[in-house]
Amino acid sequence: MSIAVAIAPGQALPARFRRLPRLAALGLLPWLMLLAVGHETAWVVLDLAEFAALLSLDALLLRRSAAAPWAGGAVALLLAGDALADIACAGPGHAALAALAMACCVELPLAAVCLLLGRAAIRGWR
Repeated sequence: MSIAVAIAPGQALPARFRRLPRLAALGLLPWLMLLAVGHETAWVVLDLAEFAALLSLDALLLRRSAAAPWAGGAVALLLAGDALADIACAGPGHAALAALAMACCVELPLAAVCLLLGRAAIRGWR
C-alpha cells in the first residue's frame, strides 16, 4: 500500500494531511530523548528546531494565518538540511543506507507536504 498522493496544480491536499506537522513533532520526541541520552548535542539542537517549526506550522495552519507558507518553507528547509547532514555524516555501509532511506522515505516527503500545506493555507482550504 502506497501513501504517495499526486497533487495537481489546482487540487487541494486531502484533509488528513493537515494533522501531519503535529504528528511529526510528537514523533520526534522519543528520538530527541535518545539523542539527549547519547549526548548528541548538535543533533538535539537541530531536531529541537524541527520540533518547534513543526508545532509552529501546525498552530499557523489552525489559525489559517498568512504566515503559514513561511513556516512551511522553514520546516522544509530544516528537514532538507537534516537529510543532507545525515547523509553527509553517515559512515559507509548500512549507516549510509539508513540515512538515505530516512531522507527518501521520511524527511523529504514530509518537507514536501509541509510546503504544500503552507501553500494550501494561503489559497484557502477547499
